[in-house]
Amino acid sequence: MESSNYSDVNSQHDLYLQEIEGIDDYWGPTFRAIFDNDEHVEFKKKLEERIKHHDKDIERLCNVYYQGFIESVRELLEVRSQSNVLNNQVIALDKQVHIAAQGISKSGADLIQARKVQSNIAIVIAQLNLCLPVFTTYSKLQKQIAEKKVKTYLMRWTVLKTIYFRYYPALKTLEELEHLHLPHVANYRFSHQLQENIPKYREKIEAASMSDLKDFLENIRKFSPKIGEVAMRHTSEQLASDPTVIGRKKKRIAPQPGGHFSDEDLSAQELIDFSPIYRGLHIAHVLGRSSIFETYYRAERTKQARLVLQPPTNMHESEESYRSYIYAVLGFFILEDHVLNTGRGLITKAFLEDMWNMALSKIVTALQTNTAYCTDATLILKIKDLIMLFCTTLRNYGYTVKPLWELIRELRDHYTEVLMQRWVQVFREVLCKEDFQPIEVYDQEQFDHILLSFPWDGDLPDNVTFPYSFPFSSMVPKVYQQVKEFIYACLKFSEDLNLSQVEVDEMIRKSMNLLLTRTFSGCLSSSFRSPHVNLQEIIQIIVDTNYLEDANGVTTGVVQGQSAMFRVAREDAMKQICEKLKQKIDEFLELENYDWLLVEPKGHASSYISDLIAFLQTTFQSFTNIPTEAAQAACKSACDHIASSLFSLLINEEIKQISMGALNQLNLDLLQCELFAASEPVEGLQEDTLLSYFGKLREILDLFISWDWPTYFHDYAQETSKYKKSQPRDCHHFVRKINFKLKEGDKKTMFTVLKKSERDKKKLLETVLKQLRQLSQIPPAK
Repeated sequence: MESSNYSDVNSQHDLYLQEIEGIDDYWGPTFRAIFDNDEHVEFKKKLEERIKHHDKDIERLCNVYYQGFIESVRELLEVRSQSNVLNNQVIALDKQVHIAAQGISKSGADLIQARKVQSNIAIVIAQLNLCLPVFTTYSKLQKQIAEKKVKTYLMRWTVLKTIYFRYYPALKTLEELEHLHLPHVANYRFSHQLQENIPKYREKIEAASMSDLKDFLENIRKFSPKIGEVAMRHTSEQLASDPTVIGRKKKRIAPQPGGHFSDEDLSAQELIDFSPIYRGLHIAHVLGRSSIFETYYRAERTKQARLVLQPPTNMHESEESYRSYIYAVLGFFILEDHVLNTGRGLITKAFLEDMWNMALSKIVTALQTNTAYCTDATLILKIKDLIMLFCTTLRNYGYTVKPLWELIRELRDHYTEVLMQRWVQVFREVLCKEDFQPIEVYDQEQFDHILLSFPWDGDLPDNVTFPYSFPFSSMVPKVYQQVKEFIYACLKFSEDLNLSQVEVDEMIRKSMNLLLTRTFSGCLSSSFRSPHVNLQEIIQIIVDTNYLEDANGVTTGVVQGQSAMFRVAREDAMKQICEKLKQKIDEFLELENYDWLLVEPKGHASSYISDLIAFLQTTFQSFTNIPTEAAQAACKSACDHIASSLFSLLINEEIKQISMGALNQLNLDLLQCELFAASEPVEGLQEDTLLSYFGKLREILDLFISWDWPTYFHDYAQETSKYKKSQPRDCHHFVRKINFKLKEGDKKTMFTVLKKSERDKKKLLETVLKQLRQLSQIPPAK
């Protein structure tokens, strides 16, 4: 048992030794195991035995290799001497190398330093290459902002120069600097300084852009009239060459040989460089200020529109003033139409339409106001042509012009009024120089001249004997020719109005009717009232108006016969004839010399009545050439005036007494007048028409001469009354005069009151007066 344990321990110790021999540097676990098992004493012994065993092995080996060792030592000694020599040689060589390496080391240090400098230079160059575009771009920006450029517009009539700053390329440069170059140099302090200055440059560019826009707006405001003039000239040329171009905008013509455009080849819009607007709009868009730019542009153009729409002072005095006004307005809206089409929303269609509607009302008002003061027909025609060309040009650009066409119609009425004012003077001169006597010619040449100047279709004898008298005066051909001139003047206005022949004829008809019924008739009325025109001349005027009214159309068909054209003039003439007749009748009546206390009548009519009747008969015989209605009216007026004048004699307050003899004499005069009335002095009158005017005077004379008061009072207010025209008031007034005469007679003899017949008659008069007074107080039946 002990022997087995002992062998186990030895085996364990052998394992420990193997571990120690096998491991060179890490014996800690082995020794720990030895000491932990408390076997160090035995292991020490075992270790010593192993050492001794190895010493014996070494000694045996040394004995075996000793000779070789000796030889090795001997060789080693030899090597020692050689190594010393080699050492000395190496030391010497080292010194030599050291000496030689000193220059190389210095060159190497210099090379290293040079390479460091080169590296730094490369880094600096690389950084400068990053900064250089920034500096170059910034320098370019400064130069563009400071640089001024002159833009010259060279045209046939003027040279327009505009100085502007190059802020449009400056803005592009600024955008390039900010977004492309500055991010690469963001680490440098100057980059931050530049970044801080960018908003200032933007503000400066924006301010300069707005200033450029202001200058442009000022220039185009001055230049607008030229644009309008060119546009209207182009429209006129197009209408002359091809009337179908109305409604199409003017397009640029192909370039002439040589590649140059003449002023006439360019459209109105191409005469203006709109680049300031486009640059400003782009700048505003980039800066985010588009709305501000658009608002400013629209506000400024609205202000300019108000200025353009103000007409020049005394525009109505010359055609050039109208042209300047229309050219300016047209040029303004042509430019706005171009901006609408090319301005990328700078103005809208609705904005332009609102501005045009506002302008259109002002244009119409200005033209209406100024043309109303125009009294020159030639100038009005030029204005009409100008407005028509204005309308056509505007319509080519898409603007509505309906109110302007209505203005032309109003202008046509004013033109007619101006013509009539001119023809008033013409007619007055004709009438002032006229003697209103039938034309008398003495040879064939004069006869043919009258027929050429007035188309008379009257019955002419086959063989005219001279001297020959026409039934009308020289006023007829003169007025006829003036009417033709008036119509030709009216036709000038209707030219180019695209009116149908029916519309033209209607316009001419209305104008001619106004001329003859108002203008010429007014001149005739003034002539009628002239104290130098006698009754026969007035009659001749009526005859002349009949011939003018019946005039046939001339070969051009512009004058046509119009019925009742001189109705107003004839009515006025008839009034004047009646007035002249009344004046003449009054002259005869002023010759009356009645003895109102006449005891017995003369037995025949008064001389003034006989002369008056003779005058009327002669006068009415000369009425054969005037219309029957006019002659009848004059005859009625004369009879009515005679009857009224004779009746006025009876009730005249200045006549205090009337005798029965005076009444009988007045009765004889009335009989003479009634005989004249019954003799039908004018054809066509009914039998009792003229006698009816003397009916009132006849009734009252019969009443007083026959003293038929019972019948008067019995039949009063009845339709069948014999004295229904005799009013109680007139009878009362007249009876008082008879009564007064009797009272005066009573004072002549004191025995008159004793006569029964006289007392009865006086009592009857008192009764008559009383009843007439009562009837006078009764209001007349309605």
